[in-house]
Amino acid sequence: MSFFPVPTNTPEWLGLSVILGAFLFIILTYLRYYLPAIRYKDNFSEKKIPVSVVICAKNEEENLDQNLPHILNQDYPDYEVVIVNDCSIDNTEAVIDKYYQLYPSKIRKVNIPESENYKHGKKMAIFIGIKHAKHEHLVFTDADCRPSSNQWLRIMASHFAEGKEIVLGYGKYDEKEGILNKLVRYDTLTIALQYFSCAIRGNPYMGVGRNLAYTKSLFFRNKGFANHYHVNSGDDDLFVNETATTQNTAVCLHPDAFTISEPPLIFKHWLLQKARHFSTSPLYKAVHQLMLGWIFFSQIFYYIANITLFLILPQLYMYILVSFLLKYIVQTILIYYASKKFNEQKLHWMAFFLEPLLNISYIYIALYKKIKRL
Repeated sequence: MSFFPVPTNTPEWLGLSVILGAFLFIILTYLRYYLPAIRYKDNFSEKKIPVSVVICAKNEEENLDQNLPHILNQDYPDYEVVIVNDCSIDNTEAVIDKYYQLYPSKIRKVNIPESENYKHGKKMAIFIGIKHAKHEHLVFTDADCRPSSNQWLRIMASHFAEGKEIVLGYGKYDEKEGILNKLVRYDTLTIALQYFSCAIRGNPYMGVGRNLAYTKSLFFRNKGFANHYHVNSGDDDLFVNETATTQNTAVCLHPDAFTISEPPLIFKHWLLQKARHFSTSPLYKAVHQLMLGWIFFSQIFYYIANITLFLILPQLYMYILVSFLLKYIVQTILIYYASKKFNEQKLHWMAFFLEPLLNISYIYIALYKKIKRL
């Protein structure tokens, strides 16, 4: 008996065609949306322009105390750190004051007092931070982020060369034990591969506020966040989606210019974080919504098609098995090289398992968001 029986009827031929089509669909998607970022060679100049680092902090005393020294000791000659204390009720202001005493020439303090009559989100805090920044070129990060090296600012700022107004950087999460950490880091890595690859191909569509830079002129030409101020999130990806072009966007993938954040340790916290992010993608440009739908559908279609065929045409099981094996090999190789490039450890061997788990999580989050109306 042959391990690969030749189809003898129309359903079997159709089933074999679906197996081949689903395989090619997902492999071509991997190559299109992963490979450009993996192959990208980061080049930066030694040009040193004055920059303002903008950080918004709401009840972030511990994170600021831990991460500010990494930002204030960057190997860069001309920069300021604008820290917006956004209605904090803990000791955030005291921590800012402590570092202001140590670095009075570098820190610019901005306080937003709590108001019972007017409530605002992070976008207002960022707007105020930008207004107070004295330099044209702005670099953004969060209070719970630390640069991967003291060269972060030098490398990020150098990508403003040649008329670039936006610089997309990578914001990774710390490696911890447990499946949730691997899932979160795999999610972060694959999303980064997608938006970096699109930007490298000349179609930028998003960035992350943990490591992002743009000019003050671009911000005010776009009227800030006016078009999506009503959405709680989107101060990073929606702004980039609106303003990024082939000509004005640079990609920074040097490992010394990454930022590192503490990962969510509880699934519910990650769930709520992703639910907020899901609220922004329907506001992307139509072409980018279609592109993200293509990526998600290629993965869902692959698993559903093969599982369904296994149930109704089990005689094709060897073809399905070979399809999964070849997919695993291609996916593992790509994630291996991506992990090396982005300094993500212990992900490539689990990619085959993490991908369907992530897709199931996405479906769960979408349903959760709809039920809870987040």
